[in-house]
Amino acid sequence: MRFTIDPSGGQPIYKQITDQIEKAVRSGELPPGSQLPSMNDLATGQKISRETVKKAYCILRDKGILRPRQGKGFYVADPSDASKGPSVLLLFDKFSIYKQVMFNSFAAEIGDRAEMTILTHNQSLDLLKYYLDNNLDEFDYYVITPHFPLDEASQRQALKLVSRIPNRKLVMLDRLVPGLSGNFGAVYQDFENDIYYGLAEGLDKIRASSVLKVVTLPASLYGAQIRKGVERFAGDYSIPVRFYSQVPDGIEKNDTFLLLNSQIDEGLVRLSRKISAKGLRVGTDVRIISYNEFELNEVMLGGLTTVSTDFSEMGKIAARMILSRNLSKVHCPFRMTRRSTF
Repeated sequence: MRFTIDPSGGQPIYKQITDQIEKAVRSGELPPGSQLPSMNDLATGQKISRETVKKAYCILRDKGILRPRQGKGFYVADPSDASKGPSVLLLFDKFSIYKQVMFNSFAAEIGDRAEMTILTHNQSLDLLKYYLDNNLDEFDYYVITPHFPLDEASQRQALKLVSRIPNRKLVMLDRLVPGLSGNFGAVYQDFENDIYYGLAEGLDKIRASSVLKVVTLPASLYGAQIRKGVERFAGDYSIPVRFYSQVPDGIEKNDTFLLLNSQIDEGLVRLSRKISAKGLRVGTDVRIISYNEFELNEVMLGGLTTVSTDFSEMGKIAARMILSRNLSKVHCPFRMTRRSTF
């Protein structure tokens, strides 16, 4: 179709574009599936700003008249495709066991009522910027796990990048980006307070221990925040606590260990071997609590006790927000699951 733009007219240019496209759709000049000019082509051809074209296209997308297709631009929406629901880009930091649980739950709840694309940014801000540069106008919702280095410069950059996503489209999972305001969606952990109240659920056994020994291995991104919660818990309940960067050699009867990174790692293996070498029994002589829950914990060491957010519930809540188009901020449940190691 041909556009007639009058910069000196009384009507805003973006409104001239939306009105002409709507008229062309109603008349059949632009039937369902028709491709619109790219934002750059239309802006250049009409000597107007790309942002003006973007505003017009986004208004028509929100009205259900246009539909973006990843990497291809905007098309006239086909009413027969309405059942497909919103398009969702998931930007996960990595595909760990826990992200898999979260994604499976999200996908099961969404079902076939949305179109999903998943990418991993690997905690790289440069990669996140690249994904946003290429996909910012292509999806109805952006679901992101905003796990990035915690130094001030990286966090400022993360805030700047995530702020590019319109609030009405943004759902953050697992963590809130400090400083971000607005009516975006979020299902998040509160690392410092969560560990405090999670450990409090096992206060009876921990208080009976000789000492609470906390092993924070280098891979624990939020180890410092969690440590604050542990220190506050130990101080409030007068519990002796020691922190280690690796499993210590000194293991005594009646110790309680808290491991702060994933269960399938050398930390848990080393601890189990050292306990056995001392002739002690896990769960009876030495207690173990591990951070983060997944199904295999039910059988590891006869049943591994955990303190963890509910990753499955996290995925479900996010999916329900998108399906209802009602974004809100929800602190995800965090709890202790007691098994034989405690």
